[in-house]
Amino acid sequence: MASHYGIPVSTTHTITGAISGVGAAQRFSAVRWGVARGIVLAWIATIPAAAGIGGLTYLLLRAVV
Repeated sequence: MASHYGIPVSTTHTITGAISGVGAAQRFSAVRWGVARGIVLAWIATIPAAAGIGGLTYLLLRAVV
């Protein structure tokens, strides 16, 4: 789906998806869904966190220079 819609994915996305998919195909309970949920939430939180850190760094450097 990512390739079809042109969505960029990292190696981490690909590996995590593959491992979860294989585990779910063998036995749905074989996947630790709590851990998978944590990974997805971390991916979602990364973008706003990086934007916030970048903005704060910009403001700090602007005040210094």
